[in-house]
Amino acid sequence: MSLAQRLAKDLKEFHIDGTWVSTNLNDQLADVDWQMATKQVYNLNSIAMLSFHINYYVVAVTQVLEGGPLDAHDRFSYDLPPITNEEDWQQLRAKVISDGEKFSEVVEKLGDENLLDDFADAKYGNIFCNLLGNLEHSYYHLGQIVLIKKILKQI
Repeated sequence: MSLAQRLAKDLKEFHIDGTWVSTNLNDQLADVDWQMATKQVYNLNSIAMLSFHINYYVVAVTQVLEGGPLDAHDRFSYDLPPITNEEDWQQLRAKVISDGEKFSEVVEKLGDENLLDDFADAKYGNIFCNLLGNLEHSYYHLGQIVLIKKILKQI
């Protein structure tokens, strides 16, 4: 298995079906309804907000890997559209999982020889560092989602 294929596998496992950390994003969001997803506790971000935030960067990195521009700004990474019902939440949830699957498919098509290429511009580092950073960032927020769910189930 090439390094690019391994990264793609890790990204897919994070989003859809992995248990490297005993869970994955899809499983964690499966039993969350729109009210739980949008509930804020202890001034923390909501599950919906964290899901949107993770996906914001997944979409941005995928766009670059497909030859598009880097069009991501931290100040917009929490601009979650209003979620006012179950349909809104399920659409976001489906988008997050679908975009994650697409991301892993795009990464799988990369050759290892491309992993050290600049990511959009040399000042952003190489592709490998951005993929690894995205995965680490995503797991960080998955941990937050897990903890927030536990808190919400207790109150």
